[in-house]
Amino acid sequence: MAVSADVGNGKGLITIDLSNCNLAHSASLIRQACLDGGFFYVINHGIRQELFEELFDRSRTFFQLPLEEKMKVLKNKDFKGYTPLMDQMLDPSKQSTGDCKEGYYIGFEVAKDDPHATKRFFGPNVWPSADKLPGWKQTMEKYYQEALGVGRRVARLIALSLNLEADFFDKPEILEEPIAILRLLHYVDEISKPELGIYGAGAHSDFGLLTLLVTDEVSGLQVDLQEQGCGATNLGRCASFERCVHCQRWGHA
Repeated sequence: MAVSADVGNGKGLITIDLSNCNLAHSASLIRQACLDGGFFYVINHGIRQELFEELFDRSRTFFQLPLEEKMKVLKNKDFKGYTPLMDQMLDPSKQSTGDCKEGYYIGFEVAKDDPHATKRFFGPNVWPSADKLPGWKQTMEKYYQEALGVGRRVARLIALSLNLEADFFDKPEILEEPIAILRLLHYVDEISKPELGIYGAGAHSDFGLLTLLVTDEVSGLQVDLQEQGCGATNLGRCASFERCVHCQRWGHA
């Protein structure tokens, strides 16, 4: 069953308060949220509203560039950079075209001379020209680091919810040197037409440990709960997180 993210008022979706000093209680809430549907909201995460607004403003500025400018920063072999409209098809079994979205991928920054630069998904990011978009790189790097910090805090609660040590995920191969991607996404105004195989993004399950979702005022996310009822909603600019590890039976579109 697919449930629109803007259905209801979010009463069925658990909210995790990261300012709560009772870590055991927060961990138990996350455990329940992941058993119920895999999605939960996070508040008091420490990312300022002003940074969210700057992030979205900078993102819009990039996607408003002419296509020839955006193609100059096409994604590289490590999947960093621009992904054109319909470049990705998340549900080939049902889609007649690629996803009606374009994106920009930013990863963990590693200098060219760093020993890790030769590892897949590492290496330097691809950045638009500072002449075209002054301050753009700095905003993205700042948000990336702050969001990564929130992800690490949530991961510690997940570890506790699994009766593991809180720092279980704080390892070089997991979150100390993560393959963490900031994905800026721009969906076109075309409305999905499932009967024609046209979707903003096809149904899918995310890979990795966590997905941090921050949306603007335009709704559209759907959650596939496979006959489990849950209404998700956008609670302003609070951050919502989808836990994907051990939860591959849940998907979204």
